[in-house]
Amino acid sequence: MNSTSAAVEESVTLRRSTGLFLTVGAVSFGIAATILSLTFDWPDILREDADVVLPAFSLGGTTLIGTWFATAWTYAILLVPMLLLPRVLGRANDAILRVATIIGSASVAFSLIGFLRWVFVVPALARAYETGDELTRAATEAAWLAQHQFGGALLGEHLGQLGAVVWSLALSVIILRSGVLPRLLGWTGILASVAYLLNQGDILATAIPGFPVLDIAGLVGSTSWGLWVAAVGVILVLRGPRVARVSPTASAVNPVSKLVEMGV
Repeated sequence: MNSTSAAVEESVTLRRSTGLFLTVGAVSFGIAATILSLTFDWPDILREDADVVLPAFSLGGTTLIGTWFATAWTYAILLVPMLLLPRVLGRANDAILRVATIIGSASVAFSLIGFLRWVFVVPALARAYETGDELTRAATEAAWLAQHQFGGALLGEHLGQLGAVVWSLALSVIILRSGVLPRLLGWTGILASVAYLLNQGDILATAIPGFPVLDIAGLVGSTSWGLWVAAVGVILVLRGPRVARVSPTASAVNPVSKLVEMGV
């Protein structure tokens, strides 16, 4: 195998791996989140008080903790393709995509913290609430509220979701302007991102009573965003990015670097 063929094969492998990570991450997270919704009334239970959440959490036992663990790490899978995508699309030097990648990667980390507090923080609070006296329960409720607003509303929901929206919006605009992927993905990505953004009203209402809330935004936004991510992954696995035609003269200058740069 000559160097040109090796470079092409490496690029195709990277592209398909990135698409596979996107698809598997989105689908597996969707499955874990659905199980969480059916067994723990998530995400609606997030807006309940400690005297509702903690007893319900205790009833879930280790199975519920395992579900939260799976939900956290299936979402974390998205970090890998986010970091690889600029190279796969042949736009590693695109400043906008580079910034969006940093923001998107940070958003995954914030969401991971928000999910994993249900594995490492909430169980101790639930045990203290279940076995404690009246004074202990009052203190536990205060501790619950503090960690819930910081780790949940601030990090996991506000920064986590907002960063994900910034990433998908930037990628969608780049798709529309460059045609590197089917433009339908660009338009649907914008629609899904805007729908997901509207869920910020529900989050801000936890800090600003009376802030306008669109109840359906959370379900529609998160579902459409996840389906869009999976669709981007499928396209990368099956078709890959579209590339501009290169003249024979230009290709002769350095065919290997050209092919790798275009993400063939």
